[in-house]
Amino acid sequence: MKLQSFPLGIVGILLGIGGMVAYSLRPDWLWAVTVSEGLALACLVSFFVLHFETVKAFSGRRSTKMGLNSLLMVVFFTSILVIVNFLAARHSVRWDLSENQNYTLAPQTYRVLRTLPRDVKITVFTREKDPGYQSFKERLESYRQASTKLSVEFIDPEKQPKMAQTYGIFRTDTAIFESNGQTIRVTSPSEIELTGALIRISKDSKKRIVFVEGHSELNVEDKDRNGLFSAKEALIRQGYDVGTVSLLKESAVPDHTSVLVLAGPRRPVMKEEQDRIHSYVEKGGHLLLLADPDTQTGLETLLARWGVGLGPGVLVDLQDRLAQGDLTALLVRTFTEHEITQDLTSAVLLPLSRHITFDEQTGTDWDFVPLARTSPNSWAETNMQGRVVSLSEKEDVKGPLPMAAALSPKKAPEEGKPRPAIVVIGNSTFASNAFFNFPGNSDFFLHTTGWLAEERDLISIAPREPALHPFTPNPTQERALIYIQVVLLPLMTFLTGLIVWRKRRRL
Repeated sequence: MKLQSFPLGIVGILLGIGGMVAYSLRPDWLWAVTVSEGLALACLVSFFVLHFETVKAFSGRRSTKMGLNSLLMVVFFTSILVIVNFLAARHSVRWDLSENQNYTLAPQTYRVLRTLPRDVKITVFTREKDPGYQSFKERLESYRQASTKLSVEFIDPEKQPKMAQTYGIFRTDTAIFESNGQTIRVTSPSEIELTGALIRISKDSKKRIVFVEGHSELNVEDKDRNGLFSAKEALIRQGYDVGTVSLLKESAVPDHTSVLVLAGPRRPVMKEEQDRIHSYVEKGGHLLLLADPDTQTGLETLLARWGVGLGPGVLVDLQDRLAQGDLTALLVRTFTEHEITQDLTSAVLLPLSRHITFDEQTGTDWDFVPLARTSPNSWAETNMQGRVVSLSEKEDVKGPLPMAAALSPKKAPEEGKPRPAIVVIGNSTFASNAFFNFPGNSDFFLHTTGWLAEERDLISIAPREPALHPFTPNPTQERALIYIQVVLLPLMTFLTGLIVWRKRRRL
């Protein structure tokens, strides 16, 4: 074969090399690189098609197998393979064959990925045996393929403990988003959580969470068991700005407050303060109230304006509670349908809680949605003297009872005006340092503040119903399973074997 028969192949090789060089210098010019590599592939394939007979005859000639022509043929064919793999890696096609299309991203997510203003690094701390490993891997691969500005790395915290310590990882299945000096962590591989992290980290301004002080509330700077320092650090890692305010010193809630938090006040909240809180909410503010039982704060007057009440007594649940623990240590496993609770997968531990009531006649303009309820086998105990073992129909309030609720106005606000929102939870201890690292507690607190902070970009992303619904037993069911698996089944096996043995012995 003469060298003049090679120009088409040489042009293809040069276009292929040029495309790869261009991609290494300007990866954002993916369309130009694709055109160059596509032309290169077309040239090389055309060369082999036009010279197929020559290539066939050439391959059988012993004299040229070690010559220059042989080397060029190998280079041309290798170039085709390299270009095909390069284009496949950058323009691969994936099919979602899962039952509920779990790995097909929502249009809103694609819009966020297309408009990312800067590069984002995602580091996932997980192990292959962890439940979230596969979900994080497959979902983030969909994200990475939709945007060249994402880089994803998986780290096993057991193999690289120093890296986990650097990032402050205390639980596996945690993803760290980093960009422009900001850091946000996510503990769920759901699309809402991942896309929400991308939205928050791509914004230069931070939403502000303000905690009210002056009434013996849980303190965000307190690192002891009863402080909120862990919650504060988690909010900061989520991309929020956290501060405090004394409404006795200020004439109004500070401007640009995204969420106002009253975290377990134990002393009376003055009327002037309540008026300032009411004015803040009515103007479109967002209030989070954590109200403990057996406290005299006077907040009943404020909440009554919206139809909300704080029920008497302490919640007792014989079913949904911490196994072998106190009857008042509620372990909530089931939640009502709401944006706050739709992605909660872990139980929430609420020690010593009160229930929330709602008066529909007073709160006619508000939608009241209980976020979590006690089981039917529960009540509000109004007399905690001595050990609680039974329900008093005359004094106590029979369950199920809501222990957390969200309120939002029925009527949409005028265009351009913010929409007010309120969340009341009958317990503050769940967010304290002693209990915050309980997986369900941190998720519940962060989901609540996230909803109140109005991540509007995510409201239209509908959660996908999982194909598999895991069974989470309560204490009664746990004991039943133990008796069946540990006692009944082995006993039945033993008796069956004994009967068979006796019958065979008689033969």
